[in-house]
Amino acid sequence: MELLERIKSPADLRGLGPLDLDRLAGEIRALLIGRVTRNGGHLGPNLGVVELTIALHRVFDSPRDSLVWDTGHQTYVHKLLTGRVADFATLRTRGGMSGYPCRAESEHDLVENSHASTALSYADGLAHARQSRGDPGHVVAVIGDGALTGGMSWEAVNNIAAAPGRPLVVVINDNARSYAPTVGGLAQHLAALRTSRGYEEFLERAKDTLQGVPAVGDTVYRALHGAKKGLKDFLTPQALYEDLGLKYLGPVDGHDREAVEAVLHRARAFGGSVVVHCITEKGRGYAPAEEDARDRFHAVRAAPSPTPGKPSAAGPTWTAAFGEELLAQAERRPDVVALTAAMLEPAGLLPLQRALPARVVDVGIAEQHAVTCAAGMAMGGLHPVVCVYATFLNRAFDQVLMDVALHRLPVTFVLDRAGITGDDGASHNGIWDLATLQAVPGLRIAAPRDRATLRRRLDEALGTEDAPTLLRYPKGALPPDVPALERIAGPDGTTSIDVLARTGEDVLLVAVGALGGTCVAAARRLASEGIGCTVVDPGWVKPVPTALVELAGRFDVVVTAEDGLRTGGVGETLAAALRDARTVPRELRVLGVPAGFLEHASRAELLAECGLSSDRIAEQAGRAVAEATGLPPLKGAV
Repeated sequence: MELLERIKSPADLRGLGPLDLDRLAGEIRALLIGRVTRNGGHLGPNLGVVELTIALHRVFDSPRDSLVWDTGHQTYVHKLLTGRVADFATLRTRGGMSGYPCRAESEHDLVENSHASTALSYADGLAHARQSRGDPGHVVAVIGDGALTGGMSWEAVNNIAAAPGRPLVVVINDNARSYAPTVGGLAQHLAALRTSRGYEEFLERAKDTLQGVPAVGDTVYRALHGAKKGLKDFLTPQALYEDLGLKYLGPVDGHDREAVEAVLHRARAFGGSVVVHCITEKGRGYAPAEEDARDRFHAVRAAPSPTPGKPSAAGPTWTAAFGEELLAQAERRPDVVALTAAMLEPAGLLPLQRALPARVVDVGIAEQHAVTCAAGMAMGGLHPVVCVYATFLNRAFDQVLMDVALHRLPVTFVLDRAGITGDDGASHNGIWDLATLQAVPGLRIAAPRDRATLRRRLDEALGTEDAPTLLRYPKGALPPDVPALERIAGPDGTTSIDVLARTGEDVLLVAVGALGGTCVAAARRLASEGIGCTVVDPGWVKPVPTALVELAGRFDVVVTAEDGLRTGGVGETLAAALRDARTVPRELRVLGVPAGFLEHASRAELLAECGLSSDRIAEQAGRAVAEATGLPPLKGAV
């Protein structure tokens, strides 16, 4: 890595010759493969942008020119070329380098954007600001073809096209994939562009030949140039951009660094908004990734793993369990159809897609469309299941509220990666759903604690015909099943709650979802200190079960634990229900994630930091009992 280690800023690239640049690209790929397969992270996308990133930093002058990446998981090469080689070994570890752009790390990182389809809007605003201030610098947005399936991208294009004189360069990193192959009409359009590269060469050959005959040649060339748009429409259906008034350059081989530099120089000199279309290969230069038809090693797990990028033998995951349960339901129920937003495999839908392909719809990176499309399906007599990461449902809150809930439609939302996810950083933690969705009238929310309750809650959700429902579960391996000691139904036969442990009645511990087993362990710790604890799992946490309100009203101390925001979450909602019922306990502690953006670290580290490990829950419950009784914690240990 001798050459790479000498790169302290992008300026160091400009003195390198072609052979050194080729060598540098090889060193970068070797470092990516070695480190990312060890720490985990996004390997395939970064292997695909090595030459493109080198070219960008040779042609443009960051940070004087603003580079915005969509999405941020393709910025590892950018980090290496902006002076962070020495820190790369700490990628995605606590206190180490973020797996996404990070403003605290470098002046070259502008946008901490790990949600897709936002870069063009950022870039439009940055270019507007530069133009208003008379700043001569350029703005460059690098966006994948997958992110172009998101509606925000086209809202931005609409506005970029309205101000064509702005110095804005849009680089389409077209690898025909997001996680998996890109879907939809835009994908077909770009595929046509990829396979039709002859029109620019045709025009240049015509120019070279005809300009040898000055009078006739110049006249004919002007005619040809005037017919250029029609020629392009015939050879390549790229009129989508030029009809909007945007200059289009490409397609160009994104791994031919000299060709990319040449087209970027043209774009820089153009003086207005330009689209540069680069064809790249996800996973380039690493045979296992190139041969992986599934997702080209989009994201790999940290070592140890028998094969980099492949799941280790750590047991079934929540995602896999959900996929199997949904397939079983769909085989029994012909009305069940699944929708996802470019998350077919990450959301667990491959089993259903393989068995019943007509029952799975991938809308691309378009969460808003997915939700309202599901509303239309429900109106048409189907029971749609919208499967996304919890953090991404934030993008469609209005559609959940006004398009689904307002019409009381039977749409089921399934949120993968709910709660703390950890090493993907602040924007990927799915901690907002339990708080924000409390505001949605009629929506019922369930948090399964294990596979058995996942099966049960999914069955109950799909059996709901007059309201939307939502299931949430965390990232990672399934915990062992935690059987209920007994089930307590509400006074009118409404939603029941499960009692998971009972060692006494000094404190009621309300465990939300996957924290069920953690809270049972906390109860054992409390019992060892002489504090009796009853642990319950409400199952359906919205609306608050009547049985839970009645049970909590009989305890002097109630502690709730949830893998979501404390502010406005399950605990605070239960507290409001207890106040309404005039049965407020002497001590009520709400344990959860504090409002704020969490630094990247492992899930276990962050749970402990937020007071949600079994020891921390026991400690806080013990203190609540002590404060309620006015005595120190029994036996002094908690």
